[in-house]
Amino acid sequence: MKEQLFELLVTYKEFAIIISITVNIIIALLAIVPSVFITAVNVTFFGFWEGMWISFIGEAVGAVIAFLAYRKGFNIFSVKSQLKHPKVKLLLSAKGKDAFILILWLRLLPFMPSGLVTMFAALGEVSLVTYFLASSLGKFPATLLEAYSMNEVISFSAEGKVILGIVLVIFMIYYFRKKQMN
Repeated sequence: MKEQLFELLVTYKEFAIIISITVNIIIALLAIVPSVFITAVNVTFFGFWEGMWISFIGEAVGAVIAFLAYRKGFNIFSVKSQLKHPKVKLLLSAKGKDAFILILWLRLLPFMPSGLVTMFAALGEVSLVTYFLASSLGKFPATLLEAYSMNEVISFSAEGKVILGIVLVIFMIYYFRKKQMN
């Protein structure tokens, strides 16, 4: 998918920013597809800083559109009433400052599934403005770290090799722990 997106940006250079942001919005709406590959393409195509900013803007806009779409969809299907777990209820009832801090912390975690954060926020009582501010503020350092990691892996510098090694070790630990639990 990375190669196809890169080719699309090359073919339609004059629309590359709009295409990249649109793909980010689609990924935000899908909720389960990680956006890291878009960041990798953006950093490769636009350069580090411009690619990072385009990824950040795409993720911020995508998060707001997904939040609004999820909130509308969840209201239609009354999903909220089916969630009874105490910790989930705590997340859903967070408002104002508490919601802001919770969303901010979740967004600060790089590689955290953005779709889950957005879904729970949309199900809850948080306002759009609070969600947007906390989400964007928290997403910036995560996107910067993601862009830096992708840039180093792509250029395969010494730092890139270390980052790749750490990610592989984390993945292997996760995989084997999950396998042991089953």
